[in-house]
Amino acid sequence: MTIRNTLRDHGQRYRPRMACLKKAEKMLLEMQDPDTGVKSQPQRLVITTIPHAITGEDIVAWLADRFQVDTQEARSFGSMLVALGYIYPLQDHKRLVIKPDASLYRFQTPYFWPTQQWPVEDTDYAIYLAKRNIRKKGILEIHEQEQYNRLHKWMNHKWDFIVMQAKEQYRAAKERKKPDRVVFDCQERAYWVVHRPPPALRQCLSSPWQMIFTQQAIMRPRVKSSVSIGALVKYCATYHSHDPFLSKCLPSNPWQTDDNTYWTLNMHNVEIPTKMRVERWTFSFRELLSDPRGRDDFRLFLKKEFSGENLAFWEGCEDLKWGTATQMKEKAEQIYKTFLARGAPRWINIDGKTMEITVSGLRHPHRYVLDPAQTHIYMLMKKDSYGRYLKSPVFKDTQKKAVCPEEHKFSDAQLEQNARNRRPSLSPIILRQQEQEQRAKMAANAPVDITQVMSKLSKQGKDGKELPPSRRTSKT
Repeated sequence: MTIRNTLRDHGQRYRPRMACLKKAEKMLLEMQDPDTGVKSQPQRLVITTIPHAITGEDIVAWLADRFQVDTQEARSFGSMLVALGYIYPLQDHKRLVIKPDASLYRFQTPYFWPTQQWPVEDTDYAIYLAKRNIRKKGILEIHEQEQYNRLHKWMNHKWDFIVMQAKEQYRAAKERKKPDRVVFDCQERAYWVVHRPPPALRQCLSSPWQMIFTQQAIMRPRVKSSVSIGALVKYCATYHSHDPFLSKCLPSNPWQTDDNTYWTLNMHNVEIPTKMRVERWTFSFRELLSDPRGRDDFRLFLKKEFSGENLAFWEGCEDLKWGTATQMKEKAEQIYKTFLARGAPRWINIDGKTMEITVSGLRHPHRYVLDPAQTHIYMLMKKDSYGRYLKSPVFKDTQKKAVCPEEHKFSDAQLEQNARNRRPSLSPIILRQQEQEQRAKMAANAPVDITQVMSKLSKQGKDGKELPPSRRTSKT
């Protein structure tokens, strides 16, 4: 084992489990007390006498007596200490559990306790595997051989140094007395079984990213239970009438009556929405954007305020995020040219830092490369445009025209007739094609920007392309 002189790691990985480990170590000191602790004595292992060895049954008996618990619970607690690396077995190294029999164990030296927080580096593990490979003459466990080959391939540039360190440690170990050599070998092996467990064993000590996540969760500000319960009650009261399980579907529930009127009134791009649908847009900005009909209404408002590029950019980012991977690069370039580049036809206003992050990420585009800019535009529309939209004539006109269907009350005979007339719904592919045709129709009916057309024609003239007869101008 390489002895480090570096400082201990007291970063984000240090604190989350310290309280639990400190309690375990306090109890471990009680177990090592010469008068009241677990009885230890020299034990014979094959032909070698191991000093200060303890048996599994003595550990279980001491824990059961100390905490006044049954044998099964004491055994589980002892197995936890073995899994954490405070006690290590001298015989069965593959299973980090306590056996309630004459199996031999020893207390791990405090240098290797988890609270020391020595960084578990791959270089040290490679030295350990190389040393075992020398001692065992190339015969390693299956998982150790896989790790050895992986580290050899990854650290090929410094493998000579690793082998040199392994040979030096192996030579130093041979100079020790055999009992000390056996103890140190078991000690080191138990350390790496805890920190680099075989695939069949569960790692008891959390990985660094899990510790960081736990630390962030601990430091996250908490909300009072009364505030959170009040928010939950408010949410339930707001959405109660819009929940089909708690309230009636108007005009009727199509799953019960086989009447398709509900689906027809709530189609994505229906011309006149229902009052409940429009009311839902006022709950939050996310509700408005999640409804295609509400988004169309919001787009009309933004066009009148000459800020329709914000919503168009947000929709382009969503298309990039959830679209096909084959067109991802082309979509990212198109969005950059349309909204972010200098002199872009639909340039959006974002701060310099966000622009710098976005442009830097576009060098290697991926699905979420535009997330910072999209979040900036989303918050801009939420804080500024959304409030003015709810007070605008566009929303009030839509709210005024919205329909409120009356409840359909079908007799038993009408329900049977509806069931006989039931037809399978349209395929999602056909519905998607209909939506695309509707969008193309809306784009064709949209007003043409003369300045953009003239700029394209001027570019074609500069490139030497002949204009069509309808576009030619006669010189007088």
